[in-house]
Amino acid sequence: MNPNMTPVDWAKRPIVEKYADFSGRAPRAEYWWYALALIIAFIVLSIVESMTGLKGMLFGVYGPLTGLLWLATIVPGLAVGVRRLHDTNRSGWWLLLMVPYVALAIVSAMALRGGGAGAMAALGTIGLLGILGLVCAIVMLVFMVLPGTPGDNRYGPNPYGEGAPAVAAE
Repeated sequence: MNPNMTPVDWAKRPIVEKYADFSGRAPRAEYWWYALALIIAFIVLSIVESMTGLKGMLFGVYGPLTGLLWLATIVPGLAVGVRRLHDTNRSGWWLLLMVPYVALAIVSAMALRGGGAGAMAALGTIGLLGILGLVCAIVMLVFMVLPGTPGDNRYGPNPYGEGAPAVAAE
């Protein structure tokens, strides 16, 4: 790996070179530049959808362009997340910490649909899932911010090579 990669190179690497590669390691630069590029792309597409009147076509919130971008980037997003966890010598299964947010969305949708007393009863579950999801998100943020293990680990060699200098993007 070339330690002199530009931020754009780091951002496009999960899509162009490692689309569905769940093995190996991803350094912080690869993960965070990819995340920033996705955030910018979603903001730009949301603005375009708002200007063209497409916003709100999917689930009342999203437009077709952001939906397509999400579908196109879910696999490389999961893959780079797993590889980032591998760089910190953790299993990719740690990504399952985000499940409380999925459960929160499902329970919220059911509560909104049901209305009445069922909606009030679901508020406690929604609150607990929200707190649990927040704690899990903080744990994942810490894992993603931590530096990778120096040298080789059980998931592969150091992404920068042995004795490589620190990368400016990190």
